[in-house]
Amino acid sequence: MILFIILGMSLVTMIPRILPAYIVDKVHFPEWMNRWLNAIPYAALGALIFPGILTVKPDQPHIGLIGGAVAVMLAFLGLNIILVVIGAIATVFLLTI
Repeated sequence: MILFIILGMSLVTMIPRILPAYIVDKVHFPEWMNRWLNAIPYAALGALIFPGILTVKPDQPHIGLIGGAVAVMLAFLGLNIILVVIGAIATVFLLTI
């Protein structure tokens, strides 16, 4: 009985993941929709990161904002992602000393 429950649960979680991938592969979207869909990962990443930036030091949210601004500037300059992260961490560290 438990095996059927596990198999059923795996099907229920696999179908919503596989079905859209199969459908999107067969459908050709207009160019404007492709550009919009390509922007979704960046928007989701920003939505996940920004609350963390504000809570670096809960009583001083400007420290996280400055660290985030430094990361944006370093990324805009085209630095490697490791250097961007190290720069943001160093900025927050120096501001909290």
